[in-house]
Amino acid sequence: MLICGNKNYTMEKDTSHQHPMYLISLLQLKCPRCRQGEMYIHKKSYSKKFMQMHEKCPVCGQPMEIEPSFYYGTGYVSYALAVAVTIASFIAWWVIVGLSLHDNRFFWWIGWNAALLLVLQPYLMRLSRTVWLSFFVKYDKNAIACEINTAQEQAA
Repeated sequence: MLICGNKNYTMEKDTSHQHPMYLISLLQLKCPRCRQGEMYIHKKSYSKKFMQMHEKCPVCGQPMEIEPSFYYGTGYVSYALAVAVTIASFIAWWVIVGLSLHDNRFFWWIGWNAALLLVLQPYLMRLSRTVWLSFFVKYDKNAIACEINTAQEQAA
């Protein structure tokens, strides 16, 4: 039994569909409700209008902006992601190149890390929006079927 709004639908159980993993759908910038729909109009993070989002998920119909100024909180998520990238690059630099107080390897790492953050910034901005929306919108395995049934009712 599927409950969509105030309507009940009976559906056959589909055992072939497994819900996508949370982390993978986040990294692919998918809708947090159905984990299948694209959140952004342009797939590439380095296109001209890379931050343009769909108004609603093309698969399940989830609104992408829940309320006005909803994405102001993404600054905190973006900061946390930048810190995580910085820590990971520091550990990688330490293991691969090494650190010393007697030469300037630390300053080379600072430059390398700054360049890495500049290159990753468009993707990190999009990822922070996806993570922020996933804090407030939870996965619903019946979201796609609910949207299909609602669209069929409206057409009839």
